[in-house]
Amino acid sequence: MRFVETRPPSFPHAPVDASLAPIPGERWQVMCGDAGHWRVGIYSPPEARRADCGELERHDCPELFLLLSGGVTLVLSDGQGGVRELPLQPGQPVLVETPHTAYCPGGPHSGTCFVVERDSFDTEYRVPAEWQK
Repeated sequence: MRFVETRPPSFPHAPVDASLAPIPGERWQVMCGDAGHWRVGIYSPPEARRADCGELERHDCPELFLLLSGGVTLVLSDGQGGVRELPLQPGQPVLVETPHTAYCPGGPHSGTCFVVERDSFDTEYRVPAEWQK
């Protein structure tokens, strides 16, 4: 088990009224935000199957996932030491509060999500068997 604190400002300076260019092949890229409120990023996991996923993370606030391209499957704690899968669908955002991770069933970084989260939060990481209600 490990803990990470994220505090504002937790995002890079971004030009306004201009396109932001994510770097291909990165797991998580924070793109921009509003200090003390929110930040957004691009998420593209390198894992290609559930068995490749080790830890699940849980923030002390919800985060929103929206599939942009390809395929991404969320791996969610079932609260009993196991997991369940939730394939993301285009145009259907998912608000996540439970411990989670994800993979790209089409291969590493073959899917991307737009993620919205707070600018200040704590994250706890554990293996699935340690997440029990």
